[in-house]
Amino acid sequence: MKRALQINRRLKQAYPDARCALHFKNPLELLVATVLSAQCTDKRVNLVTPAVFKKYRTAQEYATAKPAEFSKLVHSTGFYQNKTKNIRNACNMIVKEYQGKVPGRMEDLVKLPGIGRKTANVI
Repeated sequence: MKRALQINRRLKQAYPDARCALHFKNPLELLVATVLSAQCTDKRVNLVTPAVFKKYRTAQEYATAKPAEFSKLVHSTGFYQNKTKNIRNACNMIVKEYQGKVPGRMEDLVKLPGIGRKTANVI
């Protein structure tokens, strides 16, 4: 842990203005935006997510979203059917196993459908 904190401090010194290009307000929005960013530009995701985040605010709402409606919102990000399925299934698992909160541990994140190590590292 001490080593990780030192590395983090050095990275902040070397890259003081580094930040995520995706726009989000909470871990759930970051999870959704990151899944949508696969095979898509962050710019495109940032154009799509305001409408998504306005319509769906909780993991429960994503989990019970009508696939056709959700797919229509995210269609322009590409691979929209898989992204819809993965976001809905991941949110269903978040509701059932993590009380509606995005887990903070890597080992829990990678258990979520559609979330690999790369995506989990972003989250």
